[in-house]
Amino acid sequence: MIKQLSLAFAAVLLLASPGPSEGATPVCCTNPAYVQAWTPWFDRDNPSGTGDWETHSDLQNENPGKICDIPRDIEAATLSGLSVGQAGEAILINDKTTGFVCRNLDQSNDKECSDYKVRFSCAPATCEEVCWTNWYNRDRPSGTGDWETLIDLQKQYPGQICAEPLYIEAVTVVGETPAILTGDNILFYSPTKGFVCRNQDQKSGYCKDYKVRFGCHCSSLSQIAANMVKN
Repeated sequence: MIKQLSLAFAAVLLLASPGPSEGATPVCCTNPAYVQAWTPWFDRDNPSGTGDWETHSDLQNENPGKICDIPRDIEAATLSGLSVGQAGEAILINDKTTGFVCRNLDQSNDKECSDYKVRFSCAPATCEEVCWTNWYNRDRPSGTGDWETLIDLQKQYPGQICAEPLYIEAVTVVGETPAILTGDNILFYSPTKGFVCRNQDQKSGYCKDYKVRFGCHCSSLSQIAANMVKN
């Protein structure tokens, strides 16, 4: 009986963990401007012509209202799932402002570019039906940096984080300053990857210490909580 009560209490904490402001118990994103989220993947072009042109302006025109005007980041991958680095091709443009361009003429041995898809990181306007996990802080910046990756957190805290988070929020451990306001150069800040700040990328030589939490469909966290009580 005591074990069941303890698990039930833990489940309640999982679904109603405090946010950056002390004492707050938000369900939705209270400060969406500080939350990192991604658009769906887009693939508007094929490399059969001059190359694969996935520009921000063209994608916005073809997908009205689905991509923000000023993205925070861009991610590109081949349709087979390879990252740009893994594909190893010569890329003309890969930035959040212009978008992504791979030209066939830049490739060796008369090879065509792979077919790529892209997505952009935008601050969500609203986060309806989103519930937050607890805050997690598995690493310190005393080594190579602060590595709060999703895969490592899921291994360290099994059953507490949904398989495919929608959003991520990162703040400093001291003062709870949003990561995007600290001035640190962030390697990646993604709900599907997690958060990494490397010391080598900072002018000061060290990242600040961060903690992260993930926004999941409330139904997925409810199921996790239910499983905790059952077990």
